[in-house]
Amino acid sequence: MPASRQSLVLVTGLSGAGKSTALRALEDLGCYCVDNLPAALLPEFAKQIKINPARYSRVALGVDARSPVHDLEEIPVWLEDLSKAGLNCQLMFLTADANAIIKRFSETRRRHPLTSEHFSLPQAIEQEQGLLDGLQKTADWVIDTSDINIHQLRRQVWKCTGTDNETMTIVLESFAFKRGVPQDVDFIFDARILPNPHWVEHLRELSGLERPVREWLEQDTAVVGMLADILRFLKTWLPEFQRSQRSYVTVGIGCTGGRHRSVYLVDRLASGLGREFGHLLIHHRELQA
Repeated sequence: MPASRQSLVLVTGLSGAGKSTALRALEDLGCYCVDNLPAALLPEFAKQIKINPARYSRVALGVDARSPVHDLEEIPVWLEDLSKAGLNCQLMFLTADANAIIKRFSETRRRHPLTSEHFSLPQAIEQEQGLLDGLQKTADWVIDTSDINIHQLRRQVWKCTGTDNETMTIVLESFAFKRGVPQDVDFIFDARILPNPHWVEHLRELSGLERPVREWLEQDTAVVGMLADILRFLKTWLPEFQRSQRSYVTVGIGCTGGRHRSVYLVDRLASGLGREFGHLLIHHRELQA
């Protein structure tokens, strides 16, 4: 999304495919987000975006199949008109196979917006696919979430929309090795060799973001040394990624439980890097699970 123009991402797709997660990921990137906007209100909302460029420099709107069919059919036309008027517009479509969606609605016990006494869940999914088929065909990005979790979806959204031609996005992610290594990471650092606050009773229920844990960890020279070494490494090599026009770099810091050592290191690395090398995102996987 070019930094020199106002931008709008319209997020739509099948219910249960992850639209709300995608919008939260866009909010992390600094977008002003509105979910479940009736499609008929898009032109009027776009006027507000244009007259308030400072407040609405980056906007993401969620639209679903509850809007009338003729309004949904007009969305590509509206987006094209907005683009001609100088607004950088993209359409993101979230999809998943019927089995995955049925499982998600069963697990959450949510009601599909198109189900009724006349439509079962499989029928509602099929109807929604038909209503949104035209939007899927015109989308700038189509993300199939059938076999990915919410963390992987967030990373895909960031990769699609998180950078412009001049800015690199850096994701610092803490995680627990016992829950698996995140996919698509560029660098992984293992903090399991550091002293573990989990074995200190009064620190066990806290996280690496809290002062008692930070102070306990910083008493150990190995913690201070690892932090300094990782920060030095990143400051040395991130500029090389920038020069090679790399748009997205993910750095994973893992420990056993993903709540203390890795969280602390990610938080301190974020402070040390600042915005010097690009747009910085922090993701504590186990704290947000």
